Amino acid sequence: LPGPPFTHQQTPYKMVYYGQTSCEQDTERYLDVVKYVFSCYKKEVPLVINTMGWVKGEGLLLLIDTIRLLSPTHIVQMDVCDWKAMPPLTPEHVHFSAGLHTKGKQQSKCKQLGAGGMESWKYSEEEDMSAPQHKLLYVHPEFPRAGVAGEARVHSGILRDMSILGYLGHLQSPDIGAVLPLHSLVPYQVPFNAVALRVIHTDVAPSNIMYAVNASWVGLCCIPEEVRCQTDGPVLLTQTPVCDCLGFGIVRGVDMEKKLYHILTPVPPENLRLVNCLLLGNIAIPNCVLVGQQGIEGEIPYVTSDYNYSI
Repeated sequence: LPGPPFTHQQTPYKMVYYGQTSCEQDTERYLDVVKYVFSCYKKEVPLVINTMGWVKGEGLLLLIDTIRLLSPTHIVQMDVCDWKAMPPLTPEHVHFSAGLHTKGKQQSKCKQLGAGGMESWKYSEEEDMSAPQHKLLYVHPEFPRAGVAGEARVHSGILRDMSILGYLGHLQSPDIGAVLPLHSLVPYQVPFNAVALRVIHTDVAPSNIMYAVNASWVGLCCIPEEVRCQTDGPVLLTQTPVCDCLGFGIVRGVDMEKKLYHILTPVPPENLRLVNCLLLGNIAIPNCVLVGQQGIEGEIPYVTSDYNYSI
């Protein structure tokens, strides 16, 4: 409400790094993340749950799962004038409809309740305590182009880049005008064997893992288990953990000789001491950070023009 998200960033009370801009590829982990974050809600203050815009097909089923999981008191549903594919999310609809990973309540059969003596379906049992009791607030927007598809993805990509740049802005000195390029900032040195590593969105061969991690955006996370490594590392996880994320950073270099990651992050040192896991997702560093590196002569690090689009 106070403006675009990148203009008023705050450290969240609880955060998990999902690592992708869409949960389509792994809806089960998405629900696990929702459960994990929601479990720390103490119900002392009102909670507003901002659901995502994927509300067609499996997205609608996932939304029903989410409503069933979180049991909200009110649902605000915005209708779109020229699209009737999404039913009103009444308590009855949520109660009886199957979600993507949850089943709906079966309606019991009662005879001779329909017109003309036909058998009909009706929910005749005593009130089910697990049934949703939310109030549906149905809004009909009248402004033009409400809900028109196609533009949201472009806008969300721009806003995401702005959020990343806003976050990286915390690395800068508060003095106006003294904006330093990232390559001139002093990074933290992190030993390979001090943190576990996991690529979230795809399988990477262990021999290629450092190529993937170098010059990448990573979630700085905390897993409950102690990271133990008999060698100098790296420590590779075989599954993606659902765990606390304390902030983000850029792996701006990998020192293979000294077995060190070089990481830039605005996360304060007292929180960094808790970090024992780096999660690499499908979120890219904005191009302008890599292309606009000041003071570089000749070839720009990590940027190539020798690229074959047919591969």
